[in-house]
Amino acid sequence: MSNIKRKIGIMGGTFDPIHTGHLVTAEVVRIEYNLEKVLFIPAANPPHKQNSQVTPSIHRYNMAVMATDSNSYFEVSPIELERPGLSYTIDTVLALIEKYGKNTDFYFITGADAVLELPTWKNIDQLLDMCYFIAATRPGCVCNIDDIIKKFGVKGRQRIQRLPTPKLEISSTDIRERVRRGRSIKYIVPDCVECYILKEGLYSN
Repeated sequence: MSNIKRKIGIMGGTFDPIHTGHLVTAEVVRIEYNLEKVLFIPAANPPHKQNSQVTPSIHRYNMAVMATDSNSYFEVSPIELERPGLSYTIDTVLALIEKYGKNTDFYFITGADAVLELPTWKNIDQLLDMCYFIAATRPGCVCNIDDIIKKFGVKGRQRIQRLPTPKLEISSTDIRERVRRGRSIKYIVPDCVECYILKEGLYSN
């Protein structure tokens, strides 16, 4: 039995819609940490967006599949879409450990701003035992995650890591607003995603 651990990235989010920034960040982390692959996991019912209108999951899943199709190291998982209730990361990681085995290191890829919210995540202490958090930081980022790392002590220093990524001022919120106003989103999202949004009439209202 091999003692070499598998290394798998987790890119979670609503992906409403998925955009170039998501793809670039995932690829930078994949290469830096020599990951076997990166799982893109669209959230079904994100607990932090209970008061927000989220596009039906089938559309967000379809866009993620199309956007990642050209990269053989990227894979889209419907694991949260198939599970009822709120989409908690702890439940997802537990399910992934069961699927891939305990001899797997998981790297949860997220923005530095999201790392600031880690203390509010469900069972965060247990979650830090099960995976690394890679905080993607961009040039000029003012998010100071040092206090968060200190809050978790030794575990924080070991499990929360920074990684500079290219500066891409792209957000799903801005993309939705652009579509609503009839402005171009070309090159902000992959061509296939742009075509899907227009074909399905997403974000126009």
